[in-house]
Amino acid sequence: MNFLDTGIFSYLILPLLIFLARIADVSLGTIRIIFVSKGMKNVAPFIGFFEILIWLLAISRIFQDLDNWVAYLAYAGGFAAGNYIGMLLEERLAIGHEMIRVITKSEAGELVSELKDSGFGVTSIKATGVEGEVGVLYIIVKRSMVKPVLEIINNYNPRALYTIESIRLVNREVFHQAAPMAWPGSSNLPSK
Repeated sequence: MNFLDTGIFSYLILPLLIFLARIADVSLGTIRIIFVSKGMKNVAPFIGFFEILIWLLAISRIFQDLDNWVAYLAYAGGFAAGNYIGMLLEERLAIGHEMIRVITKSEAGELVSELKDSGFGVTSIKATGVEGEVGVLYIIVKRSMVKPVLEIINNYNPRALYTIESIRLVNREVFHQAAPMAWPGSSNLPSK
C-alpha cells in the first residue's frame, strides 16, 4: 500500500500541509499588498509569484481528493491563520514612513526641543482651534520609530491629540544628528 493512499496521509498529513501552505501564501499576499501600496515595484511581483505557486499547489491537491472535508477545514483555517500571521509580519517589518500630526493646547516648545534633541525632524506651526490657539506639529518618521515618538509626546504633553497617517513616498529624510537613543525597549525620557 502506498503511503499517499493511507488514512493518516489523507486526513492528517495532507490537511496539515494544506494548512501550512495557506498560511504561507496568504501571509505572502499580505506582504505583497503592503509592498504594492508602498510602490516597491521590484519586490511585489517576486513575492506574488511564490504566493500563487503555493496556492496552486494547495488547491490542486484539494481537487484531487474532493471528498476530504478535513482538507477543506485546513484550507479555511490556513487562510484565517495566514491573515493573522501576515499582519504580524507586516507589523514587524514596519516598512515605510508615517506622518504624526500633533495638536497641543499648551505651548509645545519643550516637546519640539525634546523631539529635535532625540533626532526627529519636526515642523511646528501656530493655529487656531475650537478653544483658541493651538500648536500643530508634523513629524515624519520611519514606521519603526513611531512608538518612541509617541512616548516622547505622551511624556511631554499627555493631553495632546495626535493622528498617524501612512505615507506612500518621502522624497528625502530630514533628521538632525542627536546622541544615540536607547530605543526600542528602554525609555531614556526625562521624567516630568
